[in-house]
Amino acid sequence: MSRVNFFVSSMVAQRLVTGNTRQLAASLERLSTGYRINRGGDDPAGLIASESMRGDLRGISAALSNAERAEQVVNIAEGGLQEVSSMLVEMQGLVAATANDAGMSADEREANQMQIDSILSTIDRLSGSVSFQGTKLLNGNFDYVLSGGGSTSGFVDVTVNGAKLSDTGAVRAVTVQVTQSAQRATVYMSAGASFNNNNGGTVTFEITGNRGSQQFAFASGTTIANVATAINSFGEAMGVSATTSGSLLMVRSTGYGTDSFVRMREVSGGATGRDWLRTAATGANSDTVQDTGRNATMLINGMNATTNGLVGRISTDGLDIAVTINGANGINVNNQTRTIGIKSGGADFNLSPDVNLAGKVSIGFDTITTGSLGNAAAGFLSDLRSGGAANVQSGNLTKAQEILDAATKQVSALRGRLGAFSKTVIGSTVNSLNVAYENVAAAESAVRDTDFAREIASMTRNQVLQEASMQALRVSNGSQGMILRLLG
Repeated sequence: MSRVNFFVSSMVAQRLVTGNTRQLAASLERLSTGYRINRGGDDPAGLIASESMRGDLRGISAALSNAERAEQVVNIAEGGLQEVSSMLVEMQGLVAATANDAGMSADEREANQMQIDSILSTIDRLSGSVSFQGTKLLNGNFDYVLSGGGSTSGFVDVTVNGAKLSDTGAVRAVTVQVTQSAQRATVYMSAGASFNNNNGGTVTFEITGNRGSQQFAFASGTTIANVATAINSFGEAMGVSATTSGSLLMVRSTGYGTDSFVRMREVSGGATGRDWLRTAATGANSDTVQDTGRNATMLINGMNATTNGLVGRISTDGLDIAVTINGANGINVNNQTRTIGIKSGGADFNLSPDVNLAGKVSIGFDTITTGSLGNAAAGFLSDLRSGGAANVQSGNLTKAQEILDAATKQVSALRGRLGAFSKTVIGSTVNSLNVAYENVAAAESAVRDTDFAREIASMTRNQVLQEASMQALRVSNGSQGMILRLLG
C-alpha cells in the first residue's frame, strides 16, 4: 500500500481490537456476576422469559410461606380441641359414676356437679383464648354465617365445613332438593280397640329397636291406648315410640334411615291361629315382623349427596356441606326444595402462587362453646350446668349422656377434619410447591445463569484474539513507515 489518507489495514486491525475487547469485557462481566443476561441487549427474549419465571418463583415462595402459616394455625386450633376432648371424656366418667344412684351420696353428687361446672367454664374460657396472632380460632370467628337455614325452613342443622366465597361479598346459594323422603321403621299391631286374644289370657311380645329390647305381656281386653302407653314407658331404652290410629297400634323407630329398625314378635300365650302383627296398615298378620327405615335421597346444588337417614352431605373442592332435615317438616317429602345462603365466614388460605378463587382453600372452625357443643335434638353442654335439664344432681342423666356423646362426636369430627386438612391439603400442596419451585428455578437458571465452563473457554479465546489483534495493529501501523523511506 502506498496511500496515506486511509490506512485500511490499520483500520481493520482497530475494528478487530475493539470487537475482541468488547467480547472479553462481556465474558468478564458474566463471570463476575454469574449471569449470562445482565441487560436486555444480552438476550431480549431470554430476559422476558427469565423475569416471568422470577415472578413465578417469588409467588411459589410466598405460597410455601402461606402453607406453613396455615399449618401453624391448624395446629394451634387442634391443640385446643385436644384439651376439650380430654375434658369431655372426664365428664363422661362423672356422669356414669353419678348414675350409680344407690351407691352415690348427695355430697358426692354435689361434688361431681361442681367439677362438671368447672369443666364447662374451662371449655368456654378455652374457646375464647385459643388464638393465633390475636385472632380467636374457636369462638366462632371462622364459623360460617348462614341465611335461610333455620328450623322453620326444615333444617335441624346445617354444617359448612368449607366453602369458597366470592371476594365481592355475594351470598353463595346452596339448593337442597329431597328427591325421596326419609322414613322411620314401622310395624303394626291389629288387635282391635281392646287387645283381643279370644279370652285366651295373656300374650307376651318382644319389641326390639336400635337401643335395646323389652318384653311386654298384654292380657286380653287391654285397651290399645294402654298397650301404647306400656311400650312408650320403655321407648327411650329401645329407641321406639308407639301411637294409635283407630284400632291399629303403630310402633316406630325414633330414628330415620337404614340404620333404624323395629322388630316385634309374639313370644308366648297367643290363642291358636291368632296373629296380630303386620308390616303395613293393611294385609295379612304374622307372629313376627321387622321393618327397616329408609335414607333420604338428596341433591345438593344438583349433586347426589351421600345420605344417612335425614343427613345429606357433599364434599367438593369449592363446597363441603352437611345438612340435617327435619323429618316432621314439609321438606321431608318427595321433590321438595329449600335454599340456604352462605353469607360469610371460614378461614381462607391462599396456597397458590396466583391470587384467585382457584388458589384459595377454605375451612370452617366450629364454635366450641358449651352453648354450641351438642345438637338441637339431644341438647347442649350448657344443659349439664347446675340447674340445667341434664345436671347430675337432679337432671336427666340419660339426656346428659346423649349430649356428651353428641359433643364428643362434634369435637372429634372437627379434629379429624383439621387433621385431614393439614395432612392432605397443606401437606400435598407443600410437596407440590417444592417440586414446582425446583423445576422453575432450574428453568430460570438455564436461561439466565452463566455457564462457567463455556464462558471461561470463551474468555480465553477472546484474550488470545485480543492479543493477536493488538499485535496485528502494531504491525499494520509500522508498515506505513515504508512510505517515508520513498521520500528520503
